[in-house]
This record gives sequence, C-alpha cells and structure tokens, in this order.
Amino acid sequence: MNEQNKRMLQGPLLSGILLYTIPIILTSVLQLLFNAADLVVVGRFCGSISLAAVGATGSITTLIVNLFIGFSVGVGVNVAHAIGAKMQETVHRVVHTAIPTALVCGIVLTVIGVSCAAPMLRLMGTPENVLPLSTVYMRYYFCGMTFNMLYNFAASILRAAGDTRSPLIYLTLAGIINVILNLIFVLVFDMNVAGVALATVISQAFSAVFLLRTLCRRTDACRLVFSKIRFHRSELIRIVRIGLPAGIQGSLFSISNVLVQSSINSFGQVVMSGNAAAQNIEGFVYTTMNAFYQTTVNFTGQNVGARQFRRVLKIIGVCLGCQIVIGGAACFLACTFSSSLLSIYITDSAEAVSYGMLRLSIVCSTYVLCGIMEVSTGALRGMGASFAPMVISILGVCGIRIGWIMTVFQLPQFHTPNCLYLSYPISWAVTFLIQISVFLHLFKKQTGSLLGKQQTA
Repeated sequence: MNEQNKRMLQGPLLSGILLYTIPIILTSVLQLLFNAADLVVVGRFCGSISLAAVGATGSITTLIVNLFIGFSVGVGVNVAHAIGAKMQETVHRVVHTAIPTALVCGIVLTVIGVSCAAPMLRLMGTPENVLPLSTVYMRYYFCGMTFNMLYNFAASILRAAGDTRSPLIYLTLAGIINVILNLIFVLVFDMNVAGVALATVISQAFSAVFLLRTLCRRTDACRLVFSKIRFHRSELIRIVRIGLPAGIQGSLFSISNVLVQSSINSFGQVVMSGNAAAQNIEGFVYTTMNAFYQTTVNFTGQNVGARQFRRVLKIIGVCLGCQIVIGGAACFLACTFSSSLLSIYITDSAEAVSYGMLRLSIVCSTYVLCGIMEVSTGALRGMGASFAPMVISILGVCGIRIGWIMTVFQLPQFHTPNCLYLSYPISWAVTFLIQISVFLHLFKKQTGSLLGKQQTA
C-alpha cells in the first residue's frame, strides 16, 4: 500500500483530507482559468457581444458534457472500491476499460456538439446578434472533446488511487499554454471567439497526453499498458451502473441551468454579459464545493471497499466541516470584492457589472448550501449508490427550479433576475436534507447487513 492510499484508509482524517483536497481545488481553479482566460481576453479585446456569445454556450455545453463525465465518476468509484478491497486484478481491468470508454465518449460528443450547435443555441433563445459567434465558439470547443474525456477519466483513476498532484502539475502547464495561445490567436491572428476556443482545445490535448503518460509510468495495478486496452464486460457494466445515473443527474441538473440561461437571455445582452461574468466567478467558489465532493466519493469508496464503516461517518463529518469553513470563506471573498472582480471581465458596461453583482449577492452568498449538498451526494456515490442521488437531484434541484420558472417567475411582479436567482439556494437546501436522510438510511442498512453476515459466519 503506497503512502497516498494509507492516508485514505489509516491515520488522522483532517490532515489527510486537506492534503488530498487542496490539489483538487487548485486543479479545478486551473480548469476554470481556461474559461476565465477566454472570457477575460474576449471581454477586453473583442467586446461585450463576444463575451455574451461565449457565456451563452456555457449551460448547453455543460448539459451535454455532464452526461458523459458521469462515466468517469463510475470509473473512480469502482477503482476506489477495488483498491480498498485489495482486488488488484479488478483495478487493472477497470483502468483498461476506462480509456476506450473515454475515447468513445469524446467522439460522440464531438459529433453532437459540431452538428447541433446552432439548433441548440436557437432553442435557448440566444439573441440573433450573439448567435453566430456562439455557434463558432461551441463548434471549435467540441472538437477537443476527446482530449477532455481522456483527461477527466485519467484524472478520476489517479484520484481514486490517492494521487491528486499529477493532474495539478500538468494542468498548470496546460493553463500557461492556454493563456499564451489565447493572446496570440486573438491579438495576432484576430480570430475572436474561435481563437480562444482553439487555445482551450490545444491546452486540453497537452494535459490529456501527459496524464496518460503518468498512468503508463505507475508501478501498481493502475498502470496503463496500451496493448492491454479493451472493454472488459463486467467492469464496463459496473462503470455504467454507477456512471450513467451520475451522468443523467449531471445533465438533468444542467437542464435547470439551461432554463435559467434561457430566461436570462430574455432580458437582453447586458444582463447576459453580467450573468456570464458572475457565473465564472462563482465557478471559482464552486471548485471548493466540488473538490470536497470528489474527496468524499474517493475516501468513502476506499473505506467502504475495506469495510471500515465507522471511518466513513468520520469522513462525512470532516468533509462537511471543511466545506462550511473553506467554502464559506470563498463565498465571503467573492461577494465582498464582487465589483472589482466583475470589472476584470467587463470593461465597457457599468450596467452589466451591476447585474453581475446582483447575481453574486443572491447565488454566491448562499453557495455553502450547494457545498453541503455536494458532500451528501459524494457520500451516496462512495457507498456505491448512484440511482438514489440521481432521483433526488431530479426532484430536488431540477424539479424546484423548473417549477419556480414555470410558476413564480411567470408572475409579472416576480419576472425579474433576482427572483430567478432565488431558485438556486432553495433547491440546494431541500436537496441536501433529502440526500442526507437517504444516506443515513443506506448506511444503517449496509452496516446492519455486514453485522448480520459476521454473526452468521
């Protein structure tokens, strides 16, 4: 057992969780910097219409990509369970099934994104003056989906094995490449949104190639050997069993965001620009939330595999506490410096900045609720349950937001951006309460079953 796995299965939890999570937070920040660099360069050198064009693609892109990213969650959970149970051959088969799965997902995404960009953006009500640039950006972006999938699947394997540093190192280098190429393509070649999308694709290719190289150099069961890559039926079924509900949940979660974006589009270009910049700032806050989600999934997964259920409860408690403290601090900083942060993105519209500040004051100030919801989701996934959190998210997050948009938001006196944004904290709070209740029920059921087997033996 290497040192990284020891921290997950043995020893003090607070230090182990922080050492594991901080590189994930930094990695996620760098991933966001890809998009932030796009928005900053476009906003400063191409204008607010180009900024709105990039922002308009975010919700629909996330909706499509999340369905396939879910399979990487299935990979991570299965690797974590197998490592905890010391089933080395199973780890080997999962790894060599994951890579061809990533390739297939990437190819399918490219076909969907390139061929359906314009129709999907029209369905969202993207304004005609924004639509051409949004279509160009989305088509270029989806051309790099194979690299995106390979990176995410490889990173999921490494994190399940306790390695959160390798994704950070290579994404740092990729982020530097992305920023440099952004400036070259926009300022030198005058490529506008196509330039920033192409820069993102090239940088993603770099990070994917080097992360695969890291897997090839490992000496444990996670080592990747290209000649052994194939679909192992039983492992693929397990990946799909956990990954498909996770992907559906992510996509359905995004459907509500697509509806929110469509509603934002109805207020015009200025509100769209402010909303796009605010969303990007919120993304940096969300990195802490999602990092502790990933930590909860993998720490819980390995300890469930090792049948260390008492340690599982401690993991959930520590992750919730860290989420509240660290996530709360990130929310406070984003809201306190909202005007200055938004001015980095928007330089030609004070009104757009004010709309961005409105979103941050409502959504970002309550983001801790999203964080504790993420930890409860991670706890369920780590236990091996994927269908339950999917259903809860559909009913909680999606149901409440869609219902809110279809009812309250339609009333003339409540047809405002601030009323629209209130659907976020309400949906987070309700979903968390349901998920944590389901987790406690599942935990009691699994531990009771284990004790029964031990007494029978």
